[in-house]
Order: sequence, then structure tokens, then C-alpha cells
Amino acid sequence: MVSPEPSSHPQPMSKPSLRAKASSWLTDGLLFLGGAFLALLLLITIWSFIHPNSTSAPNFGRTVTPPRSNSVRHYDPGPNLQSDPPDRTFYDDPELTYSIGNPVKNWDEKRSQWLLHHPSFGAGAAERILMVTGSQPSPCKNPIGDHLLLRFFKNKVDYCRIHGHDLFYNNAFLHPEMKSYWAKIPVIRAAMVAHPEAEWIWWVDSDALFTDMEFKLPLEKYRSHNLIVHGWAHLILDTHSWTGLNAGVFLIRNCQWSMDFLEAWAGMGPQTPDYEKWGETLRATFKDKAFPESDDQTGLAYLIYKENEKWADRIYLESDYYFEGYWTEIVGTLDNITEKYTEIEKREGDEDVARLRRRHAEKVSEQYGAFREKFLKDAGSGYGVGSWRRPFVTHFTGCQPCSGDHNQMYSGESCWDGMQKALNFADNQVLRKYGFVHPSAVDSSLQPLPFNYPVVS
Repeated sequence: MVSPEPSSHPQPMSKPSLRAKASSWLTDGLLFLGGAFLALLLLITIWSFIHPNSTSAPNFGRTVTPPRSNSVRHYDPGPNLQSDPPDRTFYDDPELTYSIGNPVKNWDEKRSQWLLHHPSFGAGAAERILMVTGSQPSPCKNPIGDHLLLRFFKNKVDYCRIHGHDLFYNNAFLHPEMKSYWAKIPVIRAAMVAHPEAEWIWWVDSDALFTDMEFKLPLEKYRSHNLIVHGWAHLILDTHSWTGLNAGVFLIRNCQWSMDFLEAWAGMGPQTPDYEKWGETLRATFKDKAFPESDDQTGLAYLIYKENEKWADRIYLESDYYFEGYWTEIVGTLDNITEKYTEIEKREGDEDVARLRRRHAEKVSEQYGAFREKFLKDAGSGYGVGSWRRPFVTHFTGCQPCSGDHNQMYSGESCWDGMQKALNFADNQVLRKYGFVHPSAVDSSLQPLPFNYPVVS
């Protein structure tokens, strides 16, 4: 059977649908966009070869994305504050206490074990510092005492923020019988246990303040020592003076030696049955001691003098700079120091000076402190007559800002004026990072700083 031949007459075409038209337009559009995109990529590639160093104009209003870099500077996330593994540590020992009078054994091993379980705290552990300070639990008797203590505390907060130190402020007696100047020892003992990540505990009295916000402790200098105190060996060992050192500011390493030393030191305190006897012993040993009670400063001098072989090789008596300076020696020099530092920054035509006075973020202040050292070679050590370096710590010992019961050697007005001057002197070093300064150390008002200060003032 033969299939019929197809008809030779043309068949009528069907009318195209809207769906078919849309599909055709979509296809054509995609082809066009794809071609245009490839052409744009080709143009960008050619342009990059022709202008390899082309950069866009700076836009100070844009959000800055940190650049990716293959340099050696890697981002360090720092200690992990949200990780405490379940591994047993000394904190799980029910026999361990935070209190003075309950000696801790094998503390170095216990700290090392804790750090092993918390490796994120390992970086920088050898230089990690916890500053500790405090005041009495009750309000001050002096009407402006609480205000003064607040300003002294702010000064310490400023210094710690600039240098990356932690700070613990205590206003409770951690031992009911150890009050006044003895109250610091139980606090330091508890802080050592509470902060195994800290290599150093830095006690600073409430009436001491930092008057050089750039200076850093020379920790490398103290690598073989466990206790650093401002003092002079000959005044303790030869003259037998209780003022041969000052116990208001000291740096103590978080280690077993220090645990044992704190127990020996506290053994002369008011919580012991031999407290009155210790007062007699200390006064008989240090003839210039003016009052009969056993106190922390004379007790420290006694341990250095009478138990020299046991403790002294690990104690560094610092006298090269104002690790702690008597305020009456310092306050009168602050105006001259300000003038000297300003003269340096006013020099024109010197790139290093221009870099020194450059505005910068507070977080990088340490770098500018290092820049300044080049210009302080002739300034002295910051200690003694003739030096115009900023004193590191100014201690208003004897002024009693909280009670107001100042030493009768000087007036209350001289204490107040001196404190205001030193606090403003220090505050200016901080406020400058925020675009303001006090017009002078005796003027608490503020003025904004112009660009390129102090060349432009």
C-alpha cells in the first residue's frame, strides 16, 4: 500500500502566542546582557594593564574594610574570655582559700597548670599586669574627699586603658582586723589567686597618681626579682631608717615566693597576738620611727634588714626614677616640665618632631611615647634636681585626701593645690587624645585644640 503524497498546497501558519513572544524576547535580552558583561570585563582587564597603579581619590566618609595582607602582622584575638575547660584546676580544691593566714603550696605549678588549660592567655603572660588599688568602705569625712578619690581613681583607669592593664578597685576589708595600711596585703593575696593569668600584681595607693602617662615599667630590668619597691638600700641597712622605702606603691610577682613573703609580712599585722610586741621591735630597730604601732612600711624594711639572706636577693629597691615620688619634691617642677615638653613639639622643619605631635588614636599612644624618648636624652631620669622628665608616679603621702587629717608639716591648702595641679597635669596628657586640654595645671576649664598643636595654639 502506498502512502499518500503530502499535499502540494501550503498549509496555513498558526498565529504565534504571547508566551512564545515573551520567551523569544527573554532569550534575546539574556544574550545581550551576557555580551555586555563580557565586554565590560574585557575593558576593565585592558585598563588594569594600562594603568596598574591607578588609585581612587580618598573618601574620608566611607566605611573602611581592613585590607588582607600576607605580611607578618597577624590578627591576635587575645585571651578567650568565654572558655573555661572542665579540666580540674586549683579552683576545684576545697582546701584552697583566698585569705591571708592560709598559706598556698606549689603555687607556681598550680598557675602553670591553669595557663596550660587556658592557652589563649599564654601570649604576653610574662608581662601581664593587674593593678590593684582601693579605699575605705565608708564615705570620706573630708567634704571633697570622695571627689578627690574619684579623680585619683580616674587617673589610674586612664593609665591602665592606655597600656592595656587590668585594674581591680577594692573598697572592702578582706580581713576584719587588717585595716588602714595593713588592708592592702589581704587584697593582694586574694588578687593573686583570682588572677592566675597575671604575672605581676601592682599595688598603687589611693593617694598616688601617674604623672607620666607614657612611661612603661621596665619589666626586663626586674626579670630576676619578685618585689619592686621605691627605696634605698643604704638607708635601710646602714642608717636603719623606716623611710628608706615607701610601701605605698610596689610591684609583686604572682609566684610562690610572693605568697610566702606576704605571709611573713602579714605576721606583723594587727590580726596576730604579737602585734604590740612587733610595734616595740620595729621601733627599737628603726630609731626614727615616730609612732609605736607596727605598720606595713616598717615591717617591710625589717624583713629586708633582719632577714636579708632569706628575702633580699629577690627584692629590687628602685631609685633610678620616680617609681613613687614624694609630692612636695615634684609639684613645684611641673610648670617647667610642661614648658620643656612644649618647646620640643614646637620645633619646625623636623620630621621626627612633626611625627611626635601628630594627632593619633589613643590605642597607639605607646608608640608616641617611644618616639618621645629620642628628645629626652638630656632630661635626666625624672628623679632629683635638674631633671625635667615627667615624674612617673606622684604620691601625696601625708595629705590624707579622704579624712582630711593631713600631716601638720604642711597645710591642707598646699595639699589641695598640689593635688589639683598634679591631676590636671596628668589629665592634659589624656585629654589631648580627645582634642582638649586644660589651659594650665591650675585651671580645670577646657579648651579645644587646633590642628598641629602646639605650633598652632
